[in-house]
Amino acid sequence: MADEQTTQAAAPEQARRFKRKLTGRVTSDKMDKTVVVEVVRYSPHAVYKKYVRTRARYKAHDENNECKVGDRVEIIEHRPLSRDKRWKVERIVQRAVTE
Repeated sequence: MADEQTTQAAAPEQARRFKRKLTGRVTSDKMDKTVVVEVVRYSPHAVYKKYVRTRARYKAHDENNECKVGDRVEIIEHRPLSRDKRWKVERIVQRAVTE
């Protein structure tokens, strides 16, 4: 009986999976509680071995509307929040320069 309880308690810990983290720049904050984050990666071309810039744009959840255009943010993978949102803003790494 005690063995069953310990295995059941350990099961949720095993179910936890690694959540991806990405760093990018906010390109749009016009939506309510949502920002568009552009993540730029450099990867070598398969044939020519030159590093090629690739970008991906993610919609991320920003609960308090803290992020502004130009901010550098860290986003983390999250459960689906809407049709397009699968990411959540973890923290603001660097604020945009405002003059």
